[in-house]
Amino acid sequence: MSRINTNIQSLQAINTLNKNNADLATRLQRLSTGLKINSGKDAPAGLIASEAMRSEMAGLNQAIDNSTRAGNVINTAEGALGEVSSLLLEVQSLTNEAANNGALSPDEIKANQLQVDSILNSINRISNTTQFNGVKLLNGALDYTTSGVASTAIDNVAINAAKLPDNGSTTITVEVTASAQLGEVDFAGVQTGTSAVTIEVAGNNGSEQLSFAAAAHTSAIAYAVNQLKDSTGVSATVSGGTLRFTSDAFGSDRFVSVKTISGTFVDGKDFGKDAAVNINGSAADVSGLDASVRTGDLDVQLTLDKDFAQTVSTTGTSFAITGGGAKFQIGSEVNRQGQINVGVQSVSTNSLGNDIDGYLSSLGSGGENSLVSGNTIQGQKILDAAIRQVATLRGRLGALQKDVLDTNVNSLNVALENVTASESDIRDADFASETAALTRAQILVQANTSVLSQANSAPQQVLALLGH
Repeated sequence: MSRINTNIQSLQAINTLNKNNADLATRLQRLSTGLKINSGKDAPAGLIASEAMRSEMAGLNQAIDNSTRAGNVINTAEGALGEVSSLLLEVQSLTNEAANNGALSPDEIKANQLQVDSILNSINRISNTTQFNGVKLLNGALDYTTSGVASTAIDNVAINAAKLPDNGSTTITVEVTASAQLGEVDFAGVQTGTSAVTIEVAGNNGSEQLSFAAAAHTSAIAYAVNQLKDSTGVSATVSGGTLRFTSDAFGSDRFVSVKTISGTFVDGKDFGKDAAVNINGSAADVSGLDASVRTGDLDVQLTLDKDFAQTVSTTGTSFAITGGGAKFQIGSEVNRQGQINVGVQSVSTNSLGNDIDGYLSSLGSGGENSLVSGNTIQGQKILDAAIRQVATLRGRLGALQKDVLDTNVNSLNVALENVTASESDIRDADFASETAALTRAQILVQANTSVLSQANSAPQQVLALLGH
């Protein structure tokens, strides 16, 4: 080296030392933060992928929390509904006991009525007080609201689930494509003849044998059949000389049968027919006058008016679901696919039952179906409907919890595990590798420092030339 103004070796050593110091700083930063990517310059593409995965992880974590919270809501409602079921079964027992009035005194029946009144008050209390985080669950607050339901076409509407547009409504169109029918057996000009006759009339409720004198009028036969319609489920009318036996309800599971036991008469048997119904263009499941459809966006149950169900029309009737229901966000992204909706009907005594048989509140003191009134058969029908309603609601909520929420949490946990592993591969530091790289960087920095010292002392060799 014969130049002293420019020390090329020193510049090379400094440049290398700066690189090694930067590498050492990077290793120290990675080991101190535990991250391989600490800023965009570390890995631009990796940072983009990592941030996208972190966003997905945040959504998955919240979806798991949302699903767990939704399960807690349903558990609260289920506990209250279980108590309502127990109370209804107790009313069932008291009603059955009151029907045994031949062995009970009026005072005992009144005592049972007092107990029924207390139970009905308890059901109303449960309906009005069951809540989660201040939200009432069983008083109808989570039921769907409707408008434009024609009472001449639809007797009852139950919306179990409906996905509505945000702050919007949806229209439901109901069309009857084939009419519902009763089971009917017609006898034109029938008569019992010159001798007595015994016939068996049977329907869904049971069968009864009726005996008639010779040449009994058709009006007398119809009257006798109607006297026993609660026992058989069959009624009779006379029109234009035709004696018609009909089932008490519409549907393919309803039948009427007339069979001759002795004497001369005419036999016959017929089943009713279910209506054929389309709801929003989808073929509904129909039993008699009850129609239901279940799709991803709609779960609705309707009871059609009997006149409407017998009228085939291409226009049908329409109504709107305007709001209500409970919406649970259980997906990692806020969209319709990540949401579930459920309607929870009121379980108050004014809501349990139906328009046809009556409501549970009518079993209270002063009601037309109270135990004291003696209308225990009608009371039993109301109880059957109420028990079925509560059991169906519990089943729907249970299915939602088991088959939707629980499975959703399981699948989300698996997805979260895999996304977290992928994000870790991209962003987290490998401590074994980084420790080895740190050791290498430290050695190189130390070596570069020694080399720089030697490079800086090299120009001093020029002094030897001056000494000669």
